[in-house]
Amino acid sequence: MALIQAIILGIIQGLTEFIPISSTAHLRIVPALLGWQDPGSAFTAVIQLGTLAAVLIYFRQDLSAAIKGWVASFKGGEAAQTHEAKMGWAVFIGTIPIVIFGFAFRHMIENQLRSLVVIGWSLIGMAILLAIAEFGAKHTRKIEDVQKKDGLIVGLFQCIALIPGASRSGSTITGGLFAGFNRSAAARFSFLLSVPSVFAAAMLELVKELHAFTGSLLMPAIVATIFAFVVGYWSIGFLMKFLQTQSVMAFVIYRVVLGALILFLIARGSLDPMAGIPKESTIPTTTSVMRMTTSNTPALTALHGIIRSRAR
Repeated sequence: MALIQAIILGIIQGLTEFIPISSTAHLRIVPALLGWQDPGSAFTAVIQLGTLAAVLIYFRQDLSAAIKGWVASFKGGEAAQTHEAKMGWAVFIGTIPIVIFGFAFRHMIENQLRSLVVIGWSLIGMAILLAIAEFGAKHTRKIEDVQKKDGLIVGLFQCIALIPGASRSGSTITGGLFAGFNRSAAARFSFLLSVPSVFAAAMLELVKELHAFTGSLLMPAIVATIFAFVVGYWSIGFLMKFLQTQSVMAFVIYRVVLGALILFLIARGSLDPMAGIPKESTIPTTTSVMRMTTSNTPALTALHGIIRSRAR
C-alpha cells in the first residue's frame, strides 16, 4: 500500500468513524471506486486505534469518572447510585452483546458481508432506522439520566454495526435516540460505549495479523492511524456541536443517496460488488470447487469425485 493511499484512508477513517455515515462503508467504497485493493477488515480495525485515541483524549474526564464510579459501585450503597457508576455499568453491559455476536459471526463479517451490495443496502437500512428515531422518539433525556438498562438497549443496537455499512456510531446514536436521549447525549454515550469494543477488535486483529503489520503494512498502518487520530479528534468536536442545534437528517439523506448510488452502479455493471477484495480471501463454495479447471492432477481429480458424490 502506497503512503498516499494510507493518508487518504486515515482521513476517511477519521471523518466517518464518529459521524453516522459508516467508516467501514467508505473504506470499502473509496478504494473500489479508485481501483485500489480493499484494505481489509484487519487494517480497518487497527487504524481505528487512531480514532479510539481521539475518543480517549476528548472524553478523558468522562471516561475517568465512569471507571472510578464503576469500581466504587462494588462497595454498594450510595456509591452504586451515582451517575458515574451507572455510566460505567451501562458501558460495561452495552459491550457484552457485540462481543458475543462479533465472535459468533466473525468469519462472515470478514468475508461475505464486505460485499458492496450488503454495504449499499445497509447504508439505506440504517438511514431509515435513524430517521424513525429522529421523528418518532422523545429526545428529552440528558446524559445524566443514563441507567444500566440503557447500556443493554444501546448495546443491542451496536450489534447492528457488525454489518458493514451500518455504522457503529449510527447504530448506537439510533439506539440512544430510541432510548429517549437528546441528540447530544446519544452521541456522547455512543462515543463512550465505543471504547471497549473498538479497543478489543483492534487488539484482536493486530494479534491475528501481526505478521502483516510487521512487514509491508507497518508504515501505511502507522501513517493511517496518525491521520485518523487528528481528523477523528476534529470530527468529534464537530458532531457534538452540530447535534446541539441540528437534527440527524443530513446524515440520513447522505446515507440514502450514497447507498442508492452504489446499488445503481452495481446493477448497471459499472461496479463489481467484490471489487478490490483478493479472490483468495473469499470462502470457496462446493460449486466453485467442483468447477476447478486444474482437475487434471490425480489428487484433485479424486477430490473432485468425492465432492460430487457428497453433493448428490
